[in-house]
Order: sequence, then structure tokens, then C-alpha cells
Amino acid sequence: MRFLILASIVLVYWLLPTRSQAQTSQVQEFVLENGLKVLLLERHTSPVVTLQVWYRVGSRNEEDGKSGLSHFLEHMMFKGTQKFGPEEYSRIIAKNGGRSNAFTTNDVTVYFATMSREKIGIAIELEADRMANAVLDGKYFEPEKKVIMEERRLRTEDSPTAALGEVAGAVAYMVHPYRRPVIGWMKDIENLTEEDLRRYYQMYYSPNNAFIVAVGDFSTQEMLARIKESFGKVSRRPGPPEVRAQEPPQRGERRVVLKKEAELPFIAVYYHAPNIRDADGYALDLLAVILAGGRSSRLYRELVYEKHMAHGVDADYGGLSIDPTVFTITLQVMPEREPAEVERMMDGLLASLRKEPVGDRELEKAKNQVAAGFVFAQDSAFGQAMRIGRYEAVADWRLLEKYLDGIRNVTAADILRVAQKYLDPDHRTVGTLIPVKQKSG
Repeated sequence: MRFLILASIVLVYWLLPTRSQAQTSQVQEFVLENGLKVLLLERHTSPVVTLQVWYRVGSRNEEDGKSGLSHFLEHMMFKGTQKFGPEEYSRIIAKNGGRSNAFTTNDVTVYFATMSREKIGIAIELEADRMANAVLDGKYFEPEKKVIMEERRLRTEDSPTAALGEVAGAVAYMVHPYRRPVIGWMKDIENLTEEDLRRYYQMYYSPNNAFIVAVGDFSTQEMLARIKESFGKVSRRPGPPEVRAQEPPQRGERRVVLKKEAELPFIAVYYHAPNIRDADGYALDLLAVILAGGRSSRLYRELVYEKHMAHGVDADYGGLSIDPTVFTITLQVMPEREPAEVERMMDGLLASLRKEPVGDRELEKAKNQVAAGFVFAQDSAFGQAMRIGRYEAVADWRLLEKYLDGIRNVTAADILRVAQKYLDPDHRTVGTLIPVKQKSG
């Protein structure tokens, strides 16, 4: 019954103009005099509003030797301004019934809060204040550095798969700054100074290098007036330097082996691929689902269910990136299997995908999965705002309106073509985690 309900919902979304497309087309775009772009979408399903401030700065904007600056600055933005004390931002939002947080990626740094429609003005005032008046020095700098270093130890150095991903990523990209981890290399974090943070803040945290997304129960004109009142006072600054680095074509497979204390071997394979601006992005999204999108996908069925060679598999196309990206396949190897054996089996499955078109039923199933995921991810005001923001950050939010049509129009010939073009062993980096016993003492 649950399957039939899901299938019916997917069919409705598939055959008719979708709710998500209708909502996206209602986004209103404005640009303030100081260059701040504002994207507003009224959504009157519940009395809440999500406000997100997106800064166009991430690890790709950092200099060699200063990795982790974007993430460090994200932490320090919660240490107060001249008007509000340390950690008061979060306390004020929570006291008024809201939820708030932030995150940093390769491409962006994002701050967000979800509150009732009556209280959202509080978040607007707080965000505008710290865009202009963040206090980045004083007694909180060194303690926060220790917090970030411990975060790196816990999330990367003590995580075998994360550690492998960091090393393999640094090999997959030899020139482009995507080779650097978002949290930064440990030695770089240790050497960052207060002056580094202040300079970075002045360079990138300006209204003309940011945009706002607000989705929820509000009047567009009233919300725009509130945003103008608070953010319109923040002065424009000179535009930050452009990232001009371009990754050269890869002309041969690269390999990296990491020996580390771990329970199971792990394989991570990175194929160079274009971002979502390229029309091939639609077929690559479907290719990831065909390979590892559920129990009936090719890699799961063969390697996990039938041959018990892998404990788990995944495939991901990172198309929502500013610059060319990677198509990733990961496999958790079973303890009694050798990574090389599992990799050979995977290569055989990929080779078959490069030789023969997928069947109509397999392709249609993948399209339904992608369409359903795309629609359901926007069921909440936060999810809708996040999707709008991600597209605006890396390309243009209007690409959202074209996404489902782009998926619908992919053919079996397109899947075959992109598999042949991008799943090329000469254009990939293979990382292998080899478990070792923990040293005593």
C-alpha cells in the first residue's frame, strides 16, 4: 500500500505541472542599492518564515597556507558585535521560539533562522548587524581555534572514511582549490591570525557579495521593506577577487592508499564531471540513481545483495558547485573481501553501462526517483529556501524551473553517452582505505 501511494504521488507530480515548479515561478527577485540580492517566496502553508543569508565565499576563495578561513569565520560570527554580546545571536533566536545555525562549503557560507512570522524581524536585525559589525578579535579567538582543531580531529582525523576522502580529494584536484578541505588543514588552522580573519571578513562579508532567501508566511512587500530597513544601511564594499584557477584535464588514473585504524576497507572513486550549468548534468543525476539509488540499483544489487562483496554502496553527482565537479562512487568492502576484487567487479558493471543503453523501465524508474526527491525536498519552507539558495549560489535560481523538464527529456542514449564520456578510468582518482590494527601504547 505504501508503495502504491508513493507511486501515485510521483505520477501526479510527473504528469502535471508540479507544485515545486509553480512555487519557484513565484519567487520575487530584488536588488538593493548596496548590491544585496533578495529572493522572496510567499508560502502560506504554516505561520513560519525561514531567513537565509548566503555569502559567496567558501574554501575555494582561500589562499594556500590559509585553508579553513571561511569555516573559522563562520564560527567567529557567533562571537558577537558591538551591539550584541558573544553567543547572544543564538540565545535571542531560541528565546523567541526560533531555530538557527550556519554551515560552510567549498563555495558558500550560509546563516539561517526559522521563526514565526511575527518574530522574523529579530533575525533580520541580527543578521544585518553582524554583516557590518562583527567583533573578530579579543579573548575568543584562541579558544575558538582550539574548538575548530578538535572538530577537525573528531570529524576528519578520527573518521577513516572522511580522512580517505580528504586525501583522495587533494589528489583528484591538483590545481583547483577544491583540493583543500573546507575545515582546513590542521597546520593552517594553527597558524591563522586575527588579522587574517579581519581581512577576510572585510573582503567577503559585504552586501554586494551576498544574497538573502526568505520563504514563508509573509507579504512580499512587507518583508522587502523590513530587509531594506536593516540591510540597506550596510555599505557596499569593493568586489572580492575572482577565483581564476582551472583544473587541467586529467590524462591518466591516479591512486592513493590510506592505511588507518578502521573496521572495514573502503573505496572512493572520483570522476571529473561538469557542474549543473552543463546540459549533461541531468543525465549524470540519473546515472547516480541507476548505479546506487536503492536496492534495485546496479551496484547495490550486484555487489551488496547478490555477491555480498560490499556492505554498502553510494553514487553521487556533485553538480551544485560553482566550478567543474566530480562524480563519486563509494563502496564499503566486506571484511572477507579484498578491495581490489571489489573494484574489479565494480569496473565490470561500469563497463557494461558504457557499452549498452539502459532499459526503458530502468530509466523511467530513475526519473521517478529523482523527480520525487526533488519535489519532496522542498516540502518545508527551509527546504524550499535551501534549494533556491543552492541554485542561486552556483548558477541561477531560475534553473530550478527547468530541472524536472531536463530530467524528463533525458534518453537512454544520453545515459550511454555520459557514461562513456565521464566514467573514463583515465579521468578518475581511486582512493583505498586499508585497515590496520591500532598500535598499542
